Amino acid sequence: MSNLKERIAKELIEALKKKETVRLDTLRLLKAEIMKFEVSGKTKIEAEDSDVLTMVSRLIKQRREAAELFRKGDREEMAQKEEGELKILEDYLPPQLSNEDLGKIVRETMEQVGARDKSAMGKIMGSVMAKVKGQADGNAVKNIVVRLLS
Repeated sequence: MSNLKERIAKELIEALKKKETVRLDTLRLLKAEIMKFEVSGKTKIEAEDSDVLTMVSRLIKQRREAAELFRKGDREEMAQKEEGELKILEDYLPPQLSNEDLGKIVRETMEQVGARDKSAMGKIMGSVMAKVKGQADGNAVKNIVVRLLS
């Protein structure tokens, strides 16, 4: 069993004992995503930490988008609920890279790929996101790539 899966299972039980409903609901959702991933193919597979990180990142992105849409729809209480879940999910990500470190990685990748204009943006983004998996938000990477290509 992966370290993250063990941690999630242990913290789910703690949240259940402490009656922390938001944390409990969020961890149940995450555990369900992991279980769905493990049984989605023809044979059952064990989710690795990298798989769990991908799921956590996807759920965080969904929560951000939902909070934004709730705010546009004047549903502040729902936006706050989504942001609460987002904070809980962020605990499972590795430490995030600073903009300086991210810029350095993007520059190195641009040199490796030989990119000089926006036509190579997809190549750069794919390569950088593979290097910083879970350590940086895709929008932050995109903003730096666009800035450096301009």
